[in-house]
Amino acid sequence: MMRCENKNVLEIASLLRAAGGRALLAGGCVRDFLTGTQPHDFDLEVYGLSAAEIISALQGHYELDLVGMSFGVMKVHHCNIDIALPRTESKTGRGHRGFMVSPMPDLDFATAAARRDFTVNAMMMDVLTGEIIDPHGGQQDLKNGILRHVSSHFTEDPLRVLRGMQFIGRFGFSAAPETIRLCAQLSQEELAPERIAGEWDKLLLQGCFISAGLRFLQAVNWVRFYPELAALISCPQDPRWHPEGSVWNHTLAALDAAARLRSDNDFDALVLMLAVLCHDFGKAACTVCHPDGRITSAGHDTFTAPAENFISGIWLRRDLTDKVIPLIKAHMQPWQLIRDGSSDRAFRRLALHAKRLDLLADLVECDVRGIAAGREALHEKLLLLDKFRKRAGELALAQHPPVPLVLGRHLLARGIKPGPQMKPLLDRCFDAQIEGEFHDLDGAMKFLDTLL
Repeated sequence: MMRCENKNVLEIASLLRAAGGRALLAGGCVRDFLTGTQPHDFDLEVYGLSAAEIISALQGHYELDLVGMSFGVMKVHHCNIDIALPRTESKTGRGHRGFMVSPMPDLDFATAAARRDFTVNAMMMDVLTGEIIDPHGGQQDLKNGILRHVSSHFTEDPLRVLRGMQFIGRFGFSAAPETIRLCAQLSQEELAPERIAGEWDKLLLQGCFISAGLRFLQAVNWVRFYPELAALISCPQDPRWHPEGSVWNHTLAALDAAARLRSDNDFDALVLMLAVLCHDFGKAACTVCHPDGRITSAGHDTFTAPAENFISGIWLRRDLTDKVIPLIKAHMQPWQLIRDGSSDRAFRRLALHAKRLDLLADLVECDVRGIAAGREALHEKLLLLDKFRKRAGELALAQHPPVPLVLGRHLLARGIKPGPQMKPLLDRCFDAQIEGEFHDLDGAMKFLDTLL
């Protein structure tokens, strides 16, 4: 039998057993145990005790947050443990708060698990014995890599479609046909943006099979809620340069490559993943099929309105757009800089526009890996990118654009009075710095003195 090794979970289960209850791990942590992963967050479902009896049993041992008690849930402070009563839920209104929750300590396991989304998340495990309780066939579906909804209650929260997307993207599941049909009947129109963003975050930050998650979104026709994505599916590319086919196929392959490159820094990782996802959104409007069979998409890199709409429509964060859009606009430029043997000045100017040359190089690598080209061609392009990364590192531009050496305080120290006359001087000095006329503060001060 599998056993939970978390000391707090074990102690809480023992305290509750002494009070006459039975503590079962439930949901994703059981799935994680069965796949050989130690979970970081634990959901305990306690049978045979009322909320008051649970609180009494743990009082003096653990500090509880009771804010969620109206839903039959309490949190254990500092332990990443949620404790819940078995409960039934009935849809009473719109949104994720439109439910009537009825805690029932003596509810049977099958009914309690029926409110969950997928069978792989509807299993329970006795904390103290390791016994698996699986009333809906989750173990078999997990073994077969199948994502299947538990019951008709699935339709009560449409967010579960996006949960399906990110589960498939994270674990490589295949959706059961009946689940695909059910999801296709649902709509995300009543979902709050922050809930939608949360599921996309999990797909992009934790997914290893992101293309599979997005193909699920296509299969259930939820791309209709993301017109910028839908437009890629039928957008052609010249097969001489893109043998993988449509922009959709290319983007999915690039995203799978990005999943192998993203950093442990969540913000940087999300910026990269969104840049890769959105880098060719402009092609839907810019692609032209010529009479001679050529397919071109001139200007697609600078037409970023679709990317801006997509990002702002999901993430209510301007900082993401501010970092992603410059990368998209610059994603065609590294090749030219390396092939032309461009000057340090060109690298500094690119860094000013793109802001992060390290992330730009990663975006370009994913773009290349998203093309179904031969191994030799890929190797050649990756060597060029290595030169780009090396040069950016040597110029100390990989993670930061150039910072002006001449500042307002330097002008004040030379007797320049505060006012609009300062800006032209500062701009002239910064342009000279970018052009390479000086490289350190001493050189900057000498150059400034020539202007005064």
